[in-house]
Amino acid sequence: MQIKVNSEIGLLKKVLVHSPDSGIGKVIPSKAQDWLFEDIVHLDTIRRKEYDYYTKLLLYFLDPSLIKGRLKSVDDPKNNFHFYKPGKPGFHNSKNVIEIQELLADILQDSAIRKKLVASVCAIENCSYRTQELLLKQQPDELAKIFISGTGNNLDMLFPPVPNFIFTRDIGIVINDHILLNKPAKKARLREALLMKYIFFNHPLFKQYRSRIIELADSPYHFLLPVDADEYNVTLEGGDVMVVSREHVVIGISERTSMAAAQQVATILFKKNIVSKVTLVQIPQKREYMHIDTIFTQVKKNTWVLLGAFSKKRTKKELGDVILQQIEDQKPETTVSILQFRKNNIAKPVRFSSLEDLLTDISRKDLKVKGKIEIIHSGNDEFPFDLREQWTDSCNLLALKDGVVVGYDRNDKTLEAFRRAGFRIIDVKELLPLMENGTLKPEKLNNVFITIPSAELSRARGGFHCMSMPLLRADI
Repeated sequence: MQIKVNSEIGLLKKVLVHSPDSGIGKVIPSKAQDWLFEDIVHLDTIRRKEYDYYTKLLLYFLDPSLIKGRLKSVDDPKNNFHFYKPGKPGFHNSKNVIEIQELLADILQDSAIRKKLVASVCAIENCSYRTQELLLKQQPDELAKIFISGTGNNLDMLFPPVPNFIFTRDIGIVINDHILLNKPAKKARLREALLMKYIFFNHPLFKQYRSRIIELADSPYHFLLPVDADEYNVTLEGGDVMVVSREHVVIGISERTSMAAAQQVATILFKKNIVSKVTLVQIPQKREYMHIDTIFTQVKKNTWVLLGAFSKKRTKKELGDVILQQIEDQKPETTVSILQFRKNNIAKPVRFSSLEDLLTDISRKDLKVKGKIEIIHSGNDEFPFDLREQWTDSCNLLALKDGVVVGYDRNDKTLEAFRRAGFRIIDVKELLPLMENGTLKPEKLNNVFITIPSAELSRARGGFHCMSMPLLRADI
């Protein structure tokens, strides 16, 4: 299988995903925030009425032969919705919309890998010896389910679920033809990182890329440092990495990605000649800004969506007052710092005064856009809608191709801003029947924002950019 991603907007051809599993339905209020959820969600709603639409949409774009002509049958309750459930007979098992649980079950067929992974998971979760013996007796499909949801069909809960596994962007990122693995900042995501490490190093799909997998090392003598020594901790999540062109990667320094990790990634990318330009974007370490893809994503070559608080206009207005500027300089955690390093002149980085300037520079210099650069703002840049809708992922959009993006239906003011920018807003419930009967074809769509129901999904604190790990995009 070919792996290559050199943009955020090239035609999506292969993507790694994970459908909401039973573990999400076991999150309880007292543990929700420990497991990085703001609230408990209703499992059947998040599956049937929301995420399943995302699955169908991806299949129509990436693997239409599996869905076209079957739209009604796959949603027939008589079929128990097995089309959407990995490990069940009738699961779509697409080779382009690739389900993590299926990959995990594949590698667990190997007894040596199964023993090592059971031992590793039990060590992380502090399991008893008897639990370890019990896990070794499970069949691969069942064991894969247990590793993700914390329980099996006939078992009590053995350890916590990993409900954030639906956010596949964070577990790794493809940069050109290399795979960068994450180092999660939160304990709740350690098992995800472990499972994905085993998948990438052991699954046949990635065999030819084993030498191109990038793992980050902890700081020297990290075990002697204080637990809260943030400047030395090496933590990275994929929501802070954007491959904006063949030669340029943007890395966020955020609540989840440390400065030490960003520096290490930049150094590796230069040493391996993977890219020639790396931009480091340091954002406030706040829950609502957990990754850079929560405050901006790319829509097309000349169009971006951005939280207005980080726009050029707002930055000038807020920092124009001399006294205010002096105060802000004493509180770097409230501002954005942007440094761009170029391999051929690394000692002289370029500094950008605003995110808007950076995004414009990417469109013009990396993507060779000649005309106007459009910046669409969250909530139409109207307070308090800008902040409300950013919280429900108005800036966290997935581009299926240049100018066709997927986002939540609930962010009304942001959708209004997209309409003003010339985009057609299409609800996925209206779009799928049109694709089924051939009225609309994916390749004909342009300047389209596809909305997906989001009452429950948005409460999990991530959008469709988070819920995708592109493995292959066409060149733009």
